[in-house]
Amino acid sequence: MPSLRLGNIAPDFEAQTTAGPIKFHDWIGDSWAILFSHPGDFTPVCTTELGEVARRSKDFEKRNVKVIGISANGLDEHEKWVKDINEYGSKVAPTEVEFPIIADPDRKISTLYDMLDEQDATNRDAKGLPFTIRTVFVIDPKKTIRLTLAYPASTGRNFDEIIRVIDSLQIGDKHRVTTPVNWKKGEDVIVHPGVTNEEAKTLFPQFSQHLPYLRTTPLKVE
Repeated sequence: MPSLRLGNIAPDFEAQTTAGPIKFHDWIGDSWAILFSHPGDFTPVCTTELGEVARRSKDFEKRNVKVIGISANGLDEHEKWVKDINEYGSKVAPTEVEFPIIADPDRKISTLYDMLDEQDATNRDAKGLPFTIRTVFVIDPKKTIRLTLAYPASTGRNFDEIIRVIDSLQIGDKHRVTTPVNWKKGEDVIVHPGVTNEEAKTLFPQFSQHLPYLRTTPLKVE
């Protein structure tokens, strides 16, 4: 199966999760979604990641983003692991994992999304099956894949960056703009190349022309 690319429709699937059974597209509904994978339960890097996601639930909610994890273990192990995540996370700040975690012990969904580790020969379970790498999919309400990231098993993800990209995607969809290097919400944006200068005068009256192909503008967003 070829790798999933930006612009592809995210494959639908049915799964058992810590929040009950789901059909993925129905679960997403009219929201954005983050699907992020983990090599396995009771692993140190993953434990820190899931705790961080739980603590930032309000950040995702105000962006209309649902979060769902997936790990190559069964529900019983997931439920025990969640207790560890909450206990350890409380050393940082109050932590309560409420988002679902998909049980994928047979790797069916991990295979569907091409999440399996083909590089690190040590990243395998006792049966020799490859664990997943730290993959992130950002999926929009039309079920289109808008972002993919793949981290090695040894490196925890940066959720500040994932939220930053979601802000960029959502603002770009709404306002005909793109975002420059290291952009953060509230900073100037780039007027989309498809917007003429005449249109820009109406849409972005404060825009500045720096180069024939580079225009920036302040943009007020909620």
